[in-house]
Amino acid sequence: MTEKNLLKHINLANISKFREFGLLGFIVLLAIVFQILNPAFLTFGNLADLTKNTAILSILALGMMLVLITRGIDLSIGATLALSGMIAALTVREFPGLSPLLAILIGIVVGVICGVVLGFLVSKVGILPIIASLGLMNAYRGLTYWISGREWVSAYQMPASFKDIATSSILGINTLVFIAIMIFLFFYYFVNNTITGRQIYALGSNPDSAKISGINSHKVYMLVYTMMGGLSGLAGVLWVSKFASAQGNTASGYELTVIAACILGGVSINGGIGKVTGVLLGAVLLGVLDNGLPLIDVSPFWQMGIEGAIILIAVLFNTIVKQTVEKSHRLRRVI
Repeated sequence: MTEKNLLKHINLANISKFREFGLLGFIVLLAIVFQILNPAFLTFGNLADLTKNTAILSILALGMMLVLITRGIDLSIGATLALSGMIAALTVREFPGLSPLLAILIGIVVGVICGVVLGFLVSKVGILPIIASLGLMNAYRGLTYWISGREWVSAYQMPASFKDIATSSILGINTLVFIAIMIFLFFYYFVNNTITGRQIYALGSNPDSAKISGINSHKVYMLVYTMMGGLSGLAGVLWVSKFASAQGNTASGYELTVIAACILGGVSINGGIGKVTGVLLGAVLLGVLDNGLPLIDVSPFWQMGIEGAIILIAVLFNTIVKQTVEKSHRLRRVI
């Protein structure tokens, strides 16, 4: 590593740490404010509900992080989640004795297929990610309505074993939270300790240089969109199990919340920048807001406004940081 690259690496590392500590401090401050305004916020039951809701969001945000790092986007994850959850729910309705693990596997497989289709359109056909995913979002949503006959699968139609996925525990930890922790650990290792993880960042930082250096961009794009699809399928089963309901409009618009968690966590929409720990903190922040604002009787309209303002501030901060780093590099070259 050259001296210039080393200085750049140190700069970005310091900025990332500053962001994460600042984000963590803001989360703690919010928690204190919510607790003062409503003592029910830090109760065990409320925190348990908060972590379960954040678990699904963090699972999706980790997948979206890789997509954004490659300068892509996936607007179809909400529809993929709904389709996977609906197919799993219809399956357990017809076969009540089906193992919950098999139901989860079915959801993941459906999600992977959806991700492969999007990856193919982006990497092989060359369609812009925003256009391809927008088209597939409508296609998957329509398919969900079609296979369900525009009907719901309600709690009484689901076997207890399927609904227990969201309420059971593994090693004393709620299953949803346990799965999210395992995925977090996998992603942390994957992006920091594997060649493929480094290739994803390289492709997002400078696609042309990455291709010249021999990185197979088609393979990387297929991988990240397939992983995003698989996580969406997993989240679909977990979502339907948690809420004990499968509907055609399940998670409608949820892709924007997932993208917001990534941006709050420091992931750059220009590609090449993003950390697993930052994304987790971004998901936790949104989880705290979604949980705490209703407890202090904030109107749903104000909730959206507050969350939007925080996201806008995060984007502005990311832009300022990027410009500062680039200016610093230009000054070094001049000196």
